[in-house]
Formats: sequence, C-alpha cells, structure tokens
Amino acid sequence: MDELNSSVKAKHMRRLPSLAALRAFEAAARHSSFKRAAEELHVTPTAISHQIRQLEQAIGTPLFERRTRQVVPNAEGHVLLPVLTEGFDSFARAIDGLTRRSRRSTVTLSATPGFTAKWLVPRLAAFRKARPDIDLTLLATLDVVDVKGGAADLALRYGAGPYPDLIAEPLAIDRFAPVASPRLGLGKPGDLRSATLIHSYWRRSDPRNPTWRHWLKRAGLDDIDPRAGLRFSDETHAIQAAVAGNGVALHSLLLVEEELATGTLVVPFGPELEGFPLHLVRGPDRPLTEPIKAVQAWLRAAFARGAPRHA
Repeated sequence: MDELNSSVKAKHMRRLPSLAALRAFEAAARHSSFKRAAEELHVTPTAISHQIRQLEQAIGTPLFERRTRQVVPNAEGHVLLPVLTEGFDSFARAIDGLTRRSRRSTVTLSATPGFTAKWLVPRLAAFRKARPDIDLTLLATLDVVDVKGGAADLALRYGAGPYPDLIAEPLAIDRFAPVASPRLGLGKPGDLRSATLIHSYWRRSDPRNPTWRHWLKRAGLDDIDPRAGLRFSDETHAIQAAVAGNGVALHSLLLVEEELATGTLVVPFGPELEGFPLHLVRGPDRPLTEPIKAVQAWLRAAFARGAPRHA
C-alpha cells in the first residue's frame, strides 16, 4: 500500500522551473522589455536576464528574439506566455480574496427585538451595499447589554437617561399616536368608544411611559377604560394586530414608519404623546475603530432620512 501511495504521489509531482524564473519571463514577455519587467518585480534588469537564461536552459530552448532595446517572445515563448499570465492572474485573484476576507470587520449593535425587526432590518440592505466589508451583528434583546465590557460595540437605548458611564448620543425623540388599519374607518377620537385598544408591554414601569391612560386623559375621553383591550408582550405583534384590523394601537411612530409610508396603517387622529429619546451608546474605553464609526454614521443618516423606500 505504501508503495502504491508513493507511486501515485510521484505521478502528481510537478517538475517545474523556479517560480522566480517563470515570473521574470512572464513580465518580460508581457512588456517586451527586461527593464520594465525589472521595474515591476523590483529587481535589476541583470537579474531578469539571469532568471530567463536559467529558464531557457531548464526548458532546453530559447524563448525570446533579442532585438535592439527590445525582446519579443518567439514561437515557444508565445506558447508559454498565456498559460503563465492566466496562472499568475488566478494566483492574484485568490490571494486578493483571502486578503479581503482577513480584513473584514465585525460590529455588534444591540437593540430591542422590536426595534431590530421594525427599524433596523428594513435598512440593512442599504448598509450592506454601502459597506460590504463590514459584517454587522444585530443583538436583539430586552436585556441591557454591557457595552463597557464589550458584549456589543454599540447599543440603542430607549429612555430618559442619563448614561453617566457611557458615551451617549441622542438620535431621535420618539412620538406615540393611535395607529390603525384604514379599514376600520376611524375619523375622530370618540370613535375609540367602539374600538378595541391594543396595548404593548412596557418592560420598565415609569409614570412617564406613553400609555393609553395618558393618551385618553390628554384627549379628554374619560368614559373609556384605559385597561381594556388586547395586550401584547412583543410590540411587533401589537403592530401586526393593528395591521390586521384587530384594534387601535398606541404605538411608537418610529417603529411603524414603513406601515405609515405604505398605507397599511394610518394615524386617524391626534393627539400625539412625546416618548423618550433614543440614544446611541458605547463604552468610553472601547476603541472607536473605523468600522464602528461607519455604523454610527449610517445610523445618523438613516434617522435623518426616515422611513426606507423600496423600489
């Protein structure tokens, strides 16, 4: 068995001249000049001449016609040139691909599941088109991710703040309003008396949370029970319920931008309630790399543009 393996290996052994000699020939033949080949390969013309002479001796035939101030591949050289050019081009493409892969960067961005699904995901294609070299990892969780410790490079935090141990940049102030399917035909606040209220779960109890209780008080509707209706622990499910016509949701206008733009949801009436600011935060001691800066710039620009537009 060992003898068989040795025989197979022997059949597949490549008996080739030196790679340096082949490179020298390919460059000289392509440029029709030892001097220009030497400039490309960062060696002397004498070194190019020496390498080609070694190659011709190894093959057993001349490869060039030597002319005044010019060398031209002869018939044998023209047979060898395209094979080497294609081979070196293949080497270059493979090495370039490996180099690009090794230089790829990963940035982890944390946000709530609802914000990830409804705001970030529709905008990912634009980011990938602009920065295909950055692999963006979206960490969708309701937990407060430790950006100081490196669990995420950046995080979107919704709340009043402050964030004394973090570098925080306000991106937007959210607003809340009743949203419903246009099929319900709502036209004035009083129409809520015959509609189902849709509630989203607030993870943190805060008297400033924009709830139906606050909205009904602002609208002067004292005869509607602010606790009645449908409740959802996931805000994306509350949006889906509103789109399906199951009721009226008091919801973040940031998260229903796409539905409002396409008309699957409408704001039938006011008033609007001001929510909390949305901050982009990062750890103060974490390195601010170019890929992280690129994600920051993308988020700023995306907030400035508003809802994504699809072709």
